[in-house]
Amino acid sequence: MHLAGDVPPHRGRIGPVAGPIALASALLRRESHRRRALAGGAALASALLLVATPRLRHSPALHLFADMRNFLGVPNTLNVLTAYPLLLAGVPGLILCLCGSGCFGVSLRWEAFGWSLFYAGNVAAAFGSAYYHLKPDDDRLIWDRLPMMLSSSSLLSILVIERLDERVGLSCLISLLSLILVSSACERVLDDMRLWVILNFVPCIAIPAMLFLFPPKYTHSRFWFLATGFYLLAKFEGLADRKVYSVNRYFISGHSLEHLCFAMVTLILTVMLSFRNIKIARYLHEQVFKMIDAFE
Repeated sequence: MHLAGDVPPHRGRIGPVAGPIALASALLRRESHRRRALAGGAALASALLLVATPRLRHSPALHLFADMRNFLGVPNTLNVLTAYPLLLAGVPGLILCLCGSGCFGVSLRWEAFGWSLFYAGNVAAAFGSAYYHLKPDDDRLIWDRLPMMLSSSSLLSILVIERLDERVGLSCLISLLSLILVSSACERVLDDMRLWVILNFVPCIAIPAMLFLFPPKYTHSRFWFLATGFYLLAKFEGLADRKVYSVNRYFISGHSLEHLCFAMVTLILTVMLSFRNIKIARYLHEQVFKMIDAFE
């Protein structure tokens, strides 16, 4: 029982603090729900696209590239040789990732894991692409596609972790890796390339969209835009293989330039990771969110 005019000690201490914290918690959770809703919407749109797209079968024309010249007895020489810049760009990044977060500007464990997968995918793509282009056929195609799909899926998941949420990004990574395996099985067993095409198409839309819609966590975020530009350019050059080859008077094909642009993406992101630091405003935002979770 309290006397008239007395204020309960517990209520008097907590009341002025609980109000602002509750308001901040509501705002931050609303933002978190919005981000998860966007991620769910993107997944739903991809599923609808898969259902609406007709079945895509293998075609012999898939292995007929514009530049099939042989130099020094090496089949499809330039398509083979231009795969190895991915190795030169990927190995240093992979080594620095494995050395720990002190070498790169990475603050989260799963973010570091995603970058390691990205660089490992680039290294594997150098060997897989060269192996495929020595004798392009359906049996070797998977060794060219799997590493690049691993690399692009990891890159998309890294950006989700950085711009949205670590748990959402981890779920995205696990889902994409599972879909890569499913797409490979569909391609080999069912002769259906729809899922593979969608998995290659989604990063081209999702990565630029997230760069414009969500604020960066780190400094030097302009490197993301530069890398994305080269990534989209690489995709365009791969699609316009013969057109690019004819425009530059049959010097180098669009597919070979695609390899070189992918290597440039890796180099640009390595430079970004070497120089960037966490932004203090975003850091404080995350710390407040953690404090609110602990308080509740």
